[in-house]
Amino acid sequence: MMQRSQEVVGKAAVGGPFTLTDQDGKPFTNENLLGKFSVLYFGFTHCPDICPDELEKLAEALDTIEAEAKYQVRPVFISVDPQRDTPKAVKAYVKEFHPRLIGLTGSEEAVKACSKAYRVYFHKTGDSETDYLVDHSIIMYLIDPAGEFVTFYGKNFTARQLADSIMQHIAKWGDSSAAAQEAAAAAARLKTGTAGSQEGLAQR
Repeated sequence: MMQRSQEVVGKAAVGGPFTLTDQDGKPFTNENLLGKFSVLYFGFTHCPDICPDELEKLAEALDTIEAEAKYQVRPVFISVDPQRDTPKAVKAYVKEFHPRLIGLTGSEEAVKACSKAYRVYFHKTGDSETDYLVDHSIIMYLIDPAGEFVTFYGKNFTARQLADSIMQHIAKWGDSSAAAQEAAAAAARLKTGTAGSQEGLAQR
C-alpha cells in the first residue's frame, strides 16, 4: 500500500507527531528524530526470534554505514507491547544489540497512536494476560534529518542491502542540501548585485 501511495502521489502518508518514553524514562517525541537519518523498528522484548534477527541485521548495517560512509544513523526500537515493556525492560533489551540503539515505550494509547501514524499493525495473540506473543508488522522505516519518512525495508532485505540503500539516501540528501545551499547563496549574491546596480544608478 505504501509503495502504491508513493507511486501515485510521490510521497507516502507515513509518520507524524508522537510522544513516547525512552529507556531512561525521559520523554521522546518525533522532534528528537530531527538532525540526522534515523531508522525505526517496531517490535517487543519478548519476541522469540524475528525481532532479535531484525535488530541484529540493523546493528550490522549501522556499523557498515559508519565504517564506509562515516555517518552515524540513529537507530530506534519502539515497543508494541506497553503492558510488559517498561523503560527498564526496554533498556536491558536494546543494549544487547547496539550501543546507540534507543528504546521507546509508553502508555497503550501513546503506542497505538505512534503505530497508527507509521501504519504499523500489531495484535496480541494468546489468552494469557502475562504469557503471550504480539503479531506485528516487520518493517524498518528510514526517516530523514527533517523528520520526514523516506522509505521502508521489509524482512527480505539483508544487512548489506539495508546499508547500501541507506547510504544512497544519505548521499542523495547531502547532494540536495549542498544544492539548496548553493541556490540560496546564488540568490543572495543576485539580490546584493541588483541592489548594488540600483544604488549605482541612483548615484548617477
